[in-house]
Amino acid sequence: MTDLESRLNRLDTPGLRPPVLPDADVAYTLHDTPIGTLLLAVAGGRVVASSFGDEETMTTRLARAVSPRVLRQPRPLDDVRRQLDEYLSGVRRAFDVEVDLVLATPFQRLVLNDLPTHTSYGATTTYGAVASDIDKPKAARAVGTALGANPVCVVLPCHRVVGANGALTGYAGGLDAKRFLLNLEAKS
Repeated sequence: MTDLESRLNRLDTPGLRPPVLPDADVAYTLHDTPIGTLLLAVAGGRVVASSFGDEETMTTRLARAVSPRVLRQPRPLDDVRRQLDEYLSGVRRAFDVEVDLVLATPFQRLVLNDLPTHTSYGATTTYGAVASDIDKPKAARAVGTALGANPVCVVLPCHRVVGANGALTGYAGGLDAKRFLLNLEAKS
């Protein structure tokens, strides 16, 4: 037996093996995209974040809202990352993932749950129209605020909501990201 084989055999003893960490309650990763870096997170197999927010702020929110066991573990997000990349390259038109709005306020949930039914791929709607759809016709600004804090950007298409005159207004990833997403969808 060589010296190297002898050292490798010693590493295979139970007391010397590297620890195997359990899966996180919340797994997250940072994913670089053409529209910026997104923090992606899943909990219980559901997407809880697809956010432009900074890592420390988002992981703190996740720890408070879901579980203190928030670990950077990219593997559980492989499917989400693949679907996001396919969407951003124009190959995919819809996401096939479960979403959990645990980071959203009750009003945000009302707005975001209604969003996919009123904005199809390649189409836009207005903040006022969304406000009317949720039976709050005078809440266009509140709808804008709720969408601006969407914890699951891109997956829940808040980028498809524009001003009453068709103007692009605020987006968490910036107006260039919003323009990119709308142009991407318009080409398909």
